[in-house]
Amino acid sequence: MSENPTSEPTGGSADPVVVVGAGPCGLVTACELLRHGVPVRVLEAAKAPPRGSRAILLWPPTLEVLDGLGLLQEAEACGIRAKALAYHMGDGKTLRVPLGAANQPLLIPQEETDRLLRGALEKLGGAVEYGTRVTDVAASADAVTLTVGKPGRTEEPERAGKPGQPGTSATAGEPGADGADGDGGSATVTTPWLIGADGVGSTVRQRLGTPFTGGGVPMTFLLAEGEVEGEFPREEVHYFLRPAGVILLSPLPGGKVRVSGPVPPEFPCTQEGVQRILDERGPGGLRFVSPSAIGTFTSQERIAETLRSGRVFLVGDAAHVHSVVGGQGLNLGIQDGRNLAWKLAGVIGDRLAPGVLDSYSTERRAVAEQVVQSTGKMVRMAAAGPAAARLRNVAWALMQLTGVLHRWYAAMLAGRLTRQPDVLFGRPAPKPPRGLPAPGSRTPVWVPAPAAPADSVFRLVTLGPEEGQLASSARSLAARFPGLVAHDHVDRRRAGWLLLRPDGFVAASGNTDARLAETGELLERVARR
Repeated sequence: MSENPTSEPTGGSADPVVVVGAGPCGLVTACELLRHGVPVRVLEAAKAPPRGSRAILLWPPTLEVLDGLGLLQEAEACGIRAKALAYHMGDGKTLRVPLGAANQPLLIPQEETDRLLRGALEKLGGAVEYGTRVTDVAASADAVTLTVGKPGRTEEPERAGKPGQPGTSATAGEPGADGADGDGGSATVTTPWLIGADGVGSTVRQRLGTPFTGGGVPMTFLLAEGEVEGEFPREEVHYFLRPAGVILLSPLPGGKVRVSGPVPPEFPCTQEGVQRILDERGPGGLRFVSPSAIGTFTSQERIAETLRSGRVFLVGDAAHVHSVVGGQGLNLGIQDGRNLAWKLAGVIGDRLAPGVLDSYSTERRAVAEQVVQSTGKMVRMAAAGPAAARLRNVAWALMQLTGVLHRWYAAMLAGRLTRQPDVLFGRPAPKPPRGLPAPGSRTPVWVPAPAAPADSVFRLVTLGPEEGQLASSARSLAARFPGLVAHDHVDRRRAGWLLLRPDGFVAASGNTDARLAETGELLERVARR
């Protein structure tokens, strides 16, 4: 199968795109496609939606996605905001990282996130086809054919690669069999485009033969949830980095608390076992009671060799997995769907050239590599031995004194510092002048959201005098690309302009008419002709 097919019949197709997997990443991708007018089928092997809190941290770029789907207000009602990260060091000092409004995550159980996204999918006219397992994938230059069937045996949803009820054990990020036998009959489904969002044991990825390179993180992690009696700030996420080990206390809605940290492989998944770890590593005076989940899991660090194979794309855990530290996994996968959906919708809708899709794998694989590297460093730093821990504590104290923890660390966790390669236009956009964001960086927080959702793909934002030359040139440029570029203006002292993508990244920037004209030439490269 060709990696970059050149003869794809892309425009005007009414055949639905098939999304395999109804987790948050698959649901977001499906919702975004439907929002752009692309019909979608969502196939899910499990017989019912999964239960359990699982991934709980939604960082601001993911909250932007929920906001675009009209879900943010309801999500905030189901969750709580973390106002700071508190690192309690072995010497008794506490390093507190205030997050600020721009970087605050929402703490919300994944089952609630799933529920909200399913509701959005249904409002957009979609539905999840539960109990429909994909068993084979055959792709050609023109279409993808799936063999689907009703599974004869399905894993309990809460056991599917994540810890669930007391006493369970799971492996997050381990490729292999998907745990079900298809014996309920089979049928074929043909689609012009296939999106594999079917998790770490992805059947789509395996049937394509795409290598999933990497290995395991040599640690076992505890994940327990219940009530914690005793006093500690409930609006902060707490990390206790003690000589006896590391433990995380994270508040959850409804007064519950998540207790997590590295433990020996033979750790007893009992209330008494959790209490012992809490006593050894925590602040003291806390009691773990009324457990709703106690389990252990291991992590993998793997990335698919490519996230696109012709007409097939991989998103979420099907494409990459990494350490759970920092709560990045779900957010990374949702951003995959956000990146892919606008490009695929633009190609199907005859607004974007097919070559735009070539940028998906390059961009998202690069981001996945950044996350795997940063989370790997964090988990190894958190579990450092005594000598390394002392060096870590000194380094972190210096970072707090110099403001690095507040300026850099919080923004990094929030996804503000993520960079994508500048490959969208097929050649690099001109470098911006000082003070303006570079192509491939996130849209600055000082750029307000548009007053109303635009039907256009790109948003061209001018800065400075509204009646100045740059604003006039931008209006003319937008008129050259109806349906592709919409113009907006922000009253700001310094003159300039930004070309913004629908996924929250900067496509180009500058402060002169000449650079704006060059960007017009770049837009010609991606516009459907």
